[in-house]
Amino acid sequence: MKVTVMGASGLIGGLLVELLTREGEDVVSASRRSGVDVLSGLGLPKALAGADTLVDVTNSPSFDDEEVTDFFVRSTTNLVAAARAAGVGHYVALSIVGVDELPDSGYMRAKVAQEQIISSSGLPYTIVRATQFREFADAIVESLVVETDADEEDEHDVRVPDALIQPIAADEVAAFLAEVAISPPRNRVINIGGPEKISFARLAREVLALHHDDQRVVVDRQATYFGATLAKDSLVTGDGAMIASIPFC
Repeated sequence: MKVTVMGASGLIGGLLVELLTREGEDVVSASRRSGVDVLSGLGLPKALAGADTLVDVTNSPSFDDEEVTDFFVRSTTNLVAAARAAGVGHYVALSIVGVDELPDSGYMRAKVAQEQIISSSGLPYTIVRATQFREFADAIVESLVVETDADEEDEHDVRVPDALIQPIAADEVAAFLAEVAISPPRNRVINIGGPEKISFARLAREVLALHHDDQRVVVDRQATYFGATLAKDSLVTGDGAMIASIPFC
């Protein structure tokens, strides 16, 4: 089977290319580094020529609301058109668990727009929504650091939402995507999450402990996750999801 991985220079893309190649699939590794530009369409026809499956793991270089929306709308529109022209039989895309329930986040809204373009394209598809990657735990905690008043004893707090998070290893996301890529299209969304649902407070404390960092962790009902207000279960899987096996710690 010939599989084109779009976004092959990223974390998941690189792992996916390695996995599929090792399994004997004919893999095209496509990214800006290889001369393929999803925004302009440059190189798309060549990258998709003869492909049975397209796996889209591209990501926006900017999280600015307007820029991230422009990226996913333009790139996905171009990819759908190129995949249709090339006769691709399966469009696989990586998305985020709970993405359609977090409209406060510009990034989440942009991912919803991406999903809608794919699902309404007429192409056979599978959208894989994953929970947050354990490899991004440091960045997640760093995003929650808030400077306190200079007169207070502590200079910084880590203010975390009163919500759950379900870290998953990138290796397991890539392995699941590889399986989906060589399987028939599902024509629906499927979810995959890590083996444990833990509090943001626990995540922050464990990350800080690994770095011997004594910043205070405060559960704050007003704290947001990259601009999104979270309910308790916003970012975790529900019934019917695939559950991975590698624990967070």
